[in-house]
Amino acid sequence: MNQKLPISACIITFNEESRIRDCLESVKWVDEIVVVDSFSTDRTVNICREYTERVYQRAWPGHIDQKNYAIGLAKNDWILSLDADERLSPGLILEIQEAIRNPGDTVGFLFPRCTFYLNRWIYHGDWYPNYQLRLLRKGFGQFQGTNPHDRVFVNGKTRYLKCEIYHFTYENFSHQLRTIDSYSNIFADVTERGKRFSLFQLIFRPLCKFMRIYIIKMGFLDGLPGFIIAISSAFYVFAKYVKLWERGQNNETKKLQN
Repeated sequence: MNQKLPISACIITFNEESRIRDCLESVKWVDEIVVVDSFSTDRTVNICREYTERVYQRAWPGHIDQKNYAIGLAKNDWILSLDADERLSPGLILEIQEAIRNPGDTVGFLFPRCTFYLNRWIYHGDWYPNYQLRLLRKGFGQFQGTNPHDRVFVNGKTRYLKCEIYHFTYENFSHQLRTIDSYSNIFADVTERGKRFSLFQLIFRPLCKFMRIYIIKMGFLDGLPGFIIAISSAFYVFAKYVKLWERGQNNETKKLQN
């Protein structure tokens, strides 16, 4: 369509040159694109400036603060927040356009998110439909939660749309392992200030995670990638509590040394 709708697409980036163009292509029909970059060292910023003049650089404060900063820069009444590894499906673009024309009293829209992982789309387990609230009326919501797991909370009515966000989460299994290491560090660093280690959680939470994803939510229907998701998700939970225990041991050692 020729006339761009009054939507601000807000995206945060860091070294995303391999994925950011597809994300930007999927939102180039909106009135405004805002990018907040955490001082990328690759071509991310150059690519973003092909699509918008509103590219800002800001030191990384965490997922939640960075996303709230980005949506705070938006000038339009409607904000569409995407990650650099996400893009809108053609059907979702049409749904969003129609929703914005006739929003009624809705202030937030949720989209199902479909993830491409190890060369296939994942349709079971915890990864699907994985609804994400990414379209909201300005002033009615913000990102909250605990880093690195952000979530939009809105004050008002929400509505579910049918078509999907496409999510290209990991480049390969090594990338996933690096993410597990990074995210489990964040969990342990934040949690140790208000939570004690539990051996029960270390033993049973990973097992429950695997059973939930692979059996209860039928991750086995996604073939070998579904099994790998269940195992790696359980390992992520295991790594979180091992690192929380490790932090406690290090603190005790420091006390003894002092």
